[in-house]
Amino acid sequence: MQKPRVVVGISGATGFQYGVKALQLLRELGAESHLVMSKAAGLTREHETTYSRDDVIAMADVFYPTGAVGAAISSGSFRTAGMIVAPCSMHTLAAIANGVTDNLLTRAADVVLKERRKLVLMVRETPLHLGHIRNMAAVTEYGAIVFPPVPALYAGPQSIEQIVTHSTARALGLLGFESNALPRWGESLPALAAEGEAP
Repeated sequence: MQKPRVVVGISGATGFQYGVKALQLLRELGAESHLVMSKAAGLTREHETTYSRDDVIAMADVFYPTGAVGAAISSGSFRTAGMIVAPCSMHTLAAIANGVTDNLLTRAADVVLKERRKLVLMVRETPLHLGHIRNMAAVTEYGAIVFPPVPALYAGPQSIEQIVTHSTARALGLLGFESNALPRWGESLPALAAEGEAP
């Protein structure tokens, strides 16, 4: 049986570690990852992590340069379970929202949308101006899921690593991948009754 394929896009927003964690979790979950990184992602990688470019590429099953617009993931006939962009910059969001496919990352996202597959965008920016919000609304209307990696403090994270893992596992869950790394409210985490109510 063929492994499920997932396209992982890493753009230049802060939060490069979300893309790394997506690659790590997908490998643990038995998925085949197809990685494309924007040029700006390299700058963020250097600033925020100790990973080399080769370190990150080695985490993926297949890597494509962003200029390889004729690569497999640029075609709808190449079957995938969907795509996650982690993190997703406002530049990348705007390109996807407006159908601008001038590099492989945005082309792959456009393909996922046109084929009615799942696209999860871990958008990173704050505060938001109206243009950002309109672009989020547009991609949502096209079928994408906007998933800002907001820390789940109810899980009681003890490290940045736990925060990153929780958000990334939640995002991958939207593509149909269930990770044991994800604490769940009412399951591994206790769901509390409202104050004054009987348990």
